[in-house]
Order: sequence, then C-alpha cells, then structure tokens
Amino acid sequence: MKDAVIVVDMLKDNIKTDLHTGISGQAKTIIPSIQKMLEKAREKGLLVVFACDSFYPTDNLFLGGKMKPHALRGTPGVEVIDELKPLKSDIVLEKRRMSSFFKTDLDITLRDNGVERVAVAGITTPYCVLLTAFDAFSNGFKSVILEDCCTAYPLAGHDACINTYRKSPLGEYFKILKWEEYLSVVE
Repeated sequence: MKDAVIVVDMLKDNIKTDLHTGISGQAKTIIPSIQKMLEKAREKGLLVVFACDSFYPTDNLFLGGKMKPHALRGTPGVEVIDELKPLKSDIVLEKRRMSSFFKTDLDITLRDNGVERVAVAGITTPYCVLLTAFDAFSNGFKSVILEDCCTAYPLAGHDACINTYRKSPLGEYFKILKWEEYLSVVE
C-alpha cells in the first residue's frame, strides 16, 4: 500500500503571528513531532504534501466572523514555516477552504502517485485536519489523523476531536494514531 502524508496549514502567518485565532503558540508545540515524522516518512519514500491556506481578502471566512485576514495569496504568510521547509520532491498545494480536497487537485495528485492511504498532520484538528481526513475517506482513501502531529486552540478542541474519533466504527478506513504507530505499519 502506498502512503502520503499531508501537512495542513503549517504556514508563517498561522505559526509566526496570531492572525489565525490564537493558534500560533499551541502550533509551535507540534513542530518537533512533525519534523521527526517527516524525516522518517521521507526515509520510507512516502509522498509529502503541504496543503496551505491561500486566501483572498474578500474570502467569506473573513466576513462577519472572528477570523482575521491571514495567509493571503501572494504574501510570505502563505509559505510553509522554515522549520518544515518543503523539499523539491514534496508537493505544495494551495487551498482556499478547510478541506485540502475541496476544489484542489489533491485527489488526482494522490491517485497519479498510486496513494491508497493518507496521514494528516497540522492545524487545526477539529477543522482543517479533520475535514481533510474525512474527505480523504470520502474520496476512497484510507485515512489516519496523526494525533501527536496536530493540535488546536484551545487544546480541549483537539482532545475532544481525537477522543470522538478514536473509536471510529470505520476501522481500517479512518483511524487515529500517533506518528510512530502509523509509520510502524507503513510498508
């Protein structure tokens, strides 16, 4: 089975500023885990995809809500943080909504690379990470959320999401695992 790792929204505006709903402090805590996971995933030859917010100032999630404009297309804020800098072999994907699959070419990119299972890391667990993982499942991929490589602010949101889906009735098709558990079963 061929696998891919999708790292969601670990961007300069999200991690280096507080523009994105205060997640920056909490997000910094998962950087070491993501770094280790990516190193081991690349050693195993996994496809690495960085799914990156890339908004316009007029996008509807900024209108009337609590979210301030951030990760605006064409600015340095949409770049992956230096600590996780993509390699030339990695794929960087722009997205304008929470799911990395919604109106992007992620599905065909994964299929063209023979991917059957994806593992999702990044921010935030109950939104972009969860929706990406569910859409992976909905598109016919096995899906794993890497619980120690994702987070939310407040942390209780992460914990509630992980605990809700930890005993998913979807079995092998939708799982919650720590990154080392996941990589131990990757061929």
